[in-house]
Amino acid sequence: MFCVLRKVCWRRAGARRGVCTRQPGPRVRFAPSPTGFLHLGGLRTALYNYLFAKQRGGAFILRLEDTDQSRLVPGAADDIEDMLEWAGIPPDESCKRGGDYGPYVQSERLQLYSQAASALLQTGHAYYCFCSNQRLDLLKREAQRSGQVPRYDNRCRELPSEQAQQKKAQGAPCAVRFKLDSGAEVFQDLVFGWTRHDPAAAEGDPVILKADGFPTYHLASVVDDHSMCISHVLRGSEWLISTVKHLQLFRALRWTPPAYAHLPLLLNRDGTKLSKRQGDIFVRRFLEQGVLPETLLDIVTHAGSGFSSNRIGRTLDELVCEFNISTITTHSALLDLDKLDEFNRVHLQHRIEAEEKCSVLQDELRRQVLHTHGSQISDQTVLEPHYIQRVLQLRKGHICSLRELLNHTHTYLWIRPRVTRQQLQEVSSEAGDIAAAVMQLVALSGSFQSTEHLNAELKLIASRLKHTKYSGAMRVLRLALSAQQQGPSVAEMMLSLGEQEVCVRLQKALEH
Repeated sequence: MFCVLRKVCWRRAGARRGVCTRQPGPRVRFAPSPTGFLHLGGLRTALYNYLFAKQRGGAFILRLEDTDQSRLVPGAADDIEDMLEWAGIPPDESCKRGGDYGPYVQSERLQLYSQAASALLQTGHAYYCFCSNQRLDLLKREAQRSGQVPRYDNRCRELPSEQAQQKKAQGAPCAVRFKLDSGAEVFQDLVFGWTRHDPAAAEGDPVILKADGFPTYHLASVVDDHSMCISHVLRGSEWLISTVKHLQLFRALRWTPPAYAHLPLLLNRDGTKLSKRQGDIFVRRFLEQGVLPETLLDIVTHAGSGFSSNRIGRTLDELVCEFNISTITTHSALLDLDKLDEFNRVHLQHRIEAEEKCSVLQDELRRQVLHTHGSQISDQTVLEPHYIQRVLQLRKGHICSLRELLNHTHTYLWIRPRVTRQQLQEVSSEAGDIAAAVMQLVALSGSFQSTEHLNAELKLIASRLKHTKYSGAMRVLRLALSAQQQGPSVAEMMLSLGEQEVCVRLQKALEH
């Protein structure tokens, strides 16, 4: 297996739009329906397509299947591509980015589907169906009443061509159905291996073109995969039983089908289905909660198979290198979102340790601090890059998201507390001596070197006290610096705040 980490440009000089030319690598597509926003299951499918393409120097295409016009959700189409870009897996070709095989929205490709349906009608592989919705509903109810699977009875298949043309000329509404071949057909799936299915035995001839001129999924996906030169189709296993229909359509249109790989479902840890209705699996929800994009990519791949390692903290480049489609198993992938904080903590630490990414984090944290505490900030030093960077470096490995640095525990980082001398003396009668000793330490040393060095100095100060133990001295300092009883170690607090701010807070507490 080989690994390609550089971005590949797929605009070919002289290529005609919609005409297949020989490609140096595979072409794959993620083809969601904008009837909802991008969720974790869709992100995982998109990611596997992206990894397959990038590993082999191919192209990743985003195609929107919006033929079900009645169920379209406003804003969903933009959300899907926006979230792919946020996740770091942008398409090479899409409605926004363009490409040589557009349009990339099915509602703008209706002429192609009409032409394909006409070709199937002319060769006898399809026929007009004039059955009303009322008759189809009656068939469905009768099947359900007798405990059978609803299916179309292929009534219009035997309708003479002359009679069908006469009804059509009279304006009778009609759909186009595809004639399924009878008998089980075997095909090889890259994940499930050799698979056998007989759709004609389980269902009636499927509608491929509706009366309103819009195609169904079966025809549209076949036409688009052919016209966009898709070489491999990686999609959810729920489409496995439909693949024979698609292969028959390819054969009837005399087109070469792509290779198919059906990905096992992504389920909750307890084996239940991910619920889009609850709204808690939409990618944008995780973004709003402060989850990093690399965290989501890591956890959805960690849940399943197809990689040479299963450790926490893998980067996108590492996922590209480690992906191996031949090792994907047919078992459902179980997603444990209870581990999300752990994954995010690891990836946040990686970002803090990377200079360029840490700079982005600093800007984001500064924006959040201003939004949350802006009016209460008395010293603008806390908004300076060197201060925010110091906070991030000291807190890395302890926090799971930037949002944690805005909670009550970390308020002291941004807002000076209001603490009185009396409050300090209630903890220890030697509070004044403790504060004075720390300020003298600052005056003599000039700067804090490390938490280890500070801890040693604080223990030395405590050892010189007559009536206060080390723990009591730390409670005094914690209260003076943060007005809290819990939080990071006192040494870390002092190192985060810096020498000058420590002295300012101790002095203010003593003066109150």
